[in-house]
Amino acid sequence: MVRMRDDGTAPDDPAKNKPSIFRPSEVNRALLRIAFPMMLGSAIETVYNLTDAFFLGKLGTAEIGAPSIAFSIVFFLTIFGSGLAGAGTTLIAQSKGKGNSGRMNHYLNQMASLLFVASTALATLGSLSAGSLLRLLNTPVEVYGFAFTYLRIVFLGIPFTFAYFALQASFTAVGDAATPVKVHLLAVGLNVALDPLLIFGIGPFPAMGVAGAAIATVLSQGVGAALSVAVLLRGKSGLRLRLRAMTPEAKSWGLLLGIGLPASIGQGLSAFGFTVLQGVVNTFGTSAIAAFGVGNRLMNMFDIPVHGIAGATTSLVGRAIGARDDHMAGRVVRSSLSLVVILEMPLLALSVFYGGDLVRLFVSDAEAIRLGDIMFKVVSPSLLMFGLYFALSGAFQGAGDTKVIMVLAVFRLWVVRVPLAYALAYRTSLGPMSIWIAMFVSNFLTAGAGFVYFRLGRWKRALDPDRI
Repeated sequence: MVRMRDDGTAPDDPAKNKPSIFRPSEVNRALLRIAFPMMLGSAIETVYNLTDAFFLGKLGTAEIGAPSIAFSIVFFLTIFGSGLAGAGTTLIAQSKGKGNSGRMNHYLNQMASLLFVASTALATLGSLSAGSLLRLLNTPVEVYGFAFTYLRIVFLGIPFTFAYFALQASFTAVGDAATPVKVHLLAVGLNVALDPLLIFGIGPFPAMGVAGAAIATVLSQGVGAALSVAVLLRGKSGLRLRLRAMTPEAKSWGLLLGIGLPASIGQGLSAFGFTVLQGVVNTFGTSAIAAFGVGNRLMNMFDIPVHGIAGATTSLVGRAIGARDDHMAGRVVRSSLSLVVILEMPLLALSVFYGGDLVRLFVSDAEAIRLGDIMFKVVSPSLLMFGLYFALSGAFQGAGDTKVIMVLAVFRLWVVRVPLAYALAYRTSLGPMSIWIAMFVSNFLTAGAGFVYFRLGRWKRALDPDRI
């Protein structure tokens, strides 16, 4: 009979004897080492999204409405790639936690082939349905033509975006968040340079307006994709893309889809909820559209620390789960929650007091500025709670428990936000305020539900490390 220790484990229990992936004092440093490059990457992505709005805002309210409306549709389609890439992060991180470099590369190549197939299908679907989607959203007549032109061109860049997803997901999993950021920085720099040239027709370039903004976006995405593939082919941080290894394997694709589809479906339905919400906003006119579009992009900018911390949490929790170190997984989550509070509070306070001034940087319409200022004052306080939940969702993703992410994403948009927005918009005289209230309530309720689930601890057992 084996004599047990006081804590109930056998002396040769590998889960007990195996050294932790980090010393406790290193957790914050490890989180920040991954999170800061990812924050920079999120900041770059925000600039990417704001560039078109900034320059098109100089042409008029209708022109700036085109990327605002198109963004919600493109986001709905590309979120599926993000979910599948997230599954790759989970599997590569857990393989690294197990110390198995062969499986790390296997899942990189399987993820890449799956993303290629998915991106081609989504780009085709999007191009064929652009007009129908815009009509479904009650797009105002004065914006429709601009939005249709912008959307049809931007859909061509979806495969390029997915190529970058493969680079970002795999390198984040192993803790190298800096390499994807360098690639993204070059692509965004190109977009910033091309936008004024193609929109306004500077020098030898023709003035193409909205079409020029879309072409600049796709060209810069193409450069980013080429660089991403080049880095993966060369091999870095123990990861290498090989054409032969990209041949689909049923078991691996099944595992990627099993982890990625719940998150993709949840985020996709959530994004569709944003798209439907855009339809409600559209009924309040071009000023409300501009305020909602610019306001959401600015709020995404204030969420930059949260996205970085959540991504770092996914990487470190995935490695801890792969190493069967539950205690370290819990320590990572506690540290990430503390960092969210420290980094997010000053930014949210700034948005509450100076929201209108921030909107004024992008639009000159007085009503849009007024509505944007109200939006920040109402919604920003709820973003701290949702930021804390987002860090928890990083832990759920790292453990492979994406079903809860799906459920809470659906709950946030379809159970709370969209029904409440419709009820307030069409049964009261609150106007655009109905949207801001619905956003506030849904953020708080979703965060509360996420904390309850986290405390239950079931997320740690979502995947058997022996299957990875």
